[in-house]
Amino acid sequence: MAGKISKEELEELREAFGKVDLNSNGFICDYELHDLFKEANLPLPGYKVREIIQKLMVQGDKDKDNKISFDEFVSIFQELKSSDIAKSFRKAINRKEGILAIGGTSELSSEGTQHSFSEEERFAFVNWINTALEKDADCKHVLPMNPNKDDLFKAVGDGIVLCKMINLSVPDTIDERTINKKKLTPFTIQENLNLALNSASAIGCHVVNIGAFDLREGKPHLVLGLLWQIIKIGLFADIELSRNEALAALLREGETLEDLMKLSPEELLLRWANFHLENAGWNKINNLSSDIKLSDFAHSVKDSKAYFHLLNQIAPKGLKEDEERIDIDMSGFNEKDDLKRAEAMLVQADRLGCRQFVTATDVVAGNPKLNLAFVANLFNKYPALTKPEGQDIDWSQLEGETREERTFRNWMNSLGVSPHVNHLYGDLMDALIILQLYERIKVPVDWNTKVNKPPYPKLGANMKKLENCNYAVELGKTKAKFSLVGIGGQDLNDGNPTLTLALVWQLMRRYTLNVLEDLGPDGEKANDDIIVKWVNKILSEAGKSTKISSFKDKEISTSLPVLDLIDAIQPGSVSYDLVKTGTLSEEDKLENAKYAVSMARKIGARVYALPEDLVEVKPKMVMTVFACLMGRGMKRA
Repeated sequence: MAGKISKEELEELREAFGKVDLNSNGFICDYELHDLFKEANLPLPGYKVREIIQKLMVQGDKDKDNKISFDEFVSIFQELKSSDIAKSFRKAINRKEGILAIGGTSELSSEGTQHSFSEEERFAFVNWINTALEKDADCKHVLPMNPNKDDLFKAVGDGIVLCKMINLSVPDTIDERTINKKKLTPFTIQENLNLALNSASAIGCHVVNIGAFDLREGKPHLVLGLLWQIIKIGLFADIELSRNEALAALLREGETLEDLMKLSPEELLLRWANFHLENAGWNKINNLSSDIKLSDFAHSVKDSKAYFHLLNQIAPKGLKEDEERIDIDMSGFNEKDDLKRAEAMLVQADRLGCRQFVTATDVVAGNPKLNLAFVANLFNKYPALTKPEGQDIDWSQLEGETREERTFRNWMNSLGVSPHVNHLYGDLMDALIILQLYERIKVPVDWNTKVNKPPYPKLGANMKKLENCNYAVELGKTKAKFSLVGIGGQDLNDGNPTLTLALVWQLMRRYTLNVLEDLGPDGEKANDDIIVKWVNKILSEAGKSTKISSFKDKEISTSLPVLDLIDAIQPGSVSYDLVKTGTLSEEDKLENAKYAVSMARKIGARVYALPEDLVEVKPKMVMTVFACLMGRGMKRA
């Protein structure tokens, strides 16, 4: 056996294991290994990846139970340290988003554990934040940051920059009135960090392993991981058909809008880049992440030539009113040195105001994360697409996401399900996400014998997915004891909105109530009546005049019962001079609701509901708000 693994290595392996173990059951199975290699985009043919996974399972699975435990995971690195298999495995883990270092220096965290981080990311994110918050007076105490030093890790420590970045990505997520900005103390800093983390969770960031302490300490790998999620959500916000109808120009022959709507933002970006490259007569790229990286593709983005053509295609031509024409200087295209060519390309990108995220080195090295951000920013500034007119396109298919759908999707993503959920119905059609959610609500899933995992066979793929859906419905009826009358696996597989939502709501409800049961006496079963009684008891004991009769009580539309409950849980936290009372207009109600939702998050309640849910008294979402506050109150008791 190879030499012993150090404490530092063990800690990194534990973190890596947690990221590969998608369903958090303490074991890695072949499906999770497939997912890891898929996300890592290694320059390996498919058969080679399958061979590596097979060998890992054979050599790593000591007790032959078809899964790898953490101890077996560690032994893989002890015994196979120098082998090509182990090297490919470690490379895949290092490449997988947000796991370990992608090079750069190492920092010692407070526990004395070594965690590496990407200096390239630090440099890119600092420059992005410096530009984005340049005119924000509330950030003057930490901006501008030096991108070559560790200013960033100190700057996020009081929570203000994080709150501002969340609002830049998803406007109005945080009510600015709830951010503590002056005369900060350890307590008010803690509140800001609670507000940032719970709001990040509400917009779909996976923050399960990040606490306020980590941010206060400025742990680099956690700070960069969170910031990337926040920035990416903002960059991808408009790469979506219902918000940008001109994307219909990317339709291929025989496709419908529905087909286009199923694509992820990354897939749409790739198609957008290829649309312009094709118009330029240049070779298409097959994969944004790997084509940037791999030299196998002679005309990939890595050599900057595709970028030159893309810039030339999207640069404004001065044809619209008040549009200044910008001619891209293509002379750097023929530069023989890759690095100099990349720099010449970035000089042209700068003329479009789009130099953010990458340096010439990042382009040549093929940093997938930063190149993806670079391309997304190009799209957002200069999509250069025209909405097709007069074509046989059924625009009635184009429906934006409802608030309820967005809330459910953000909840799923915040729990770290894999793959990331971009489209609620399309991404649930093979039930793998639903099965991961069952595990989050303590319903065991038989991954080995009952679940079909990707990659699915070309022939019969849908049958495999349907079998998963049937199993998901069966688990709901038998183990979870959900009410699923009239719902079958076929409905999930078809993406039936009403019936899929019915199951997803019961998953979210159970998840919310489980938190209360974990806190309550003897695992007491929580239900609506118990929550309503608790709310009224706390309000009464605190001398508040508000009360609720149910989660349909019209009084909730004012948000006053919610704000009173927050103030009862944390006395003195609500600034009542900001609260509108008396006869309220719809605008007044919305202002109160925005304040209430942000205040709930600020005192530590992970609220996913939106202010409009309170104003319109949506009983399901109202229940989650009071349940989360009850959980917070019970923790404080």
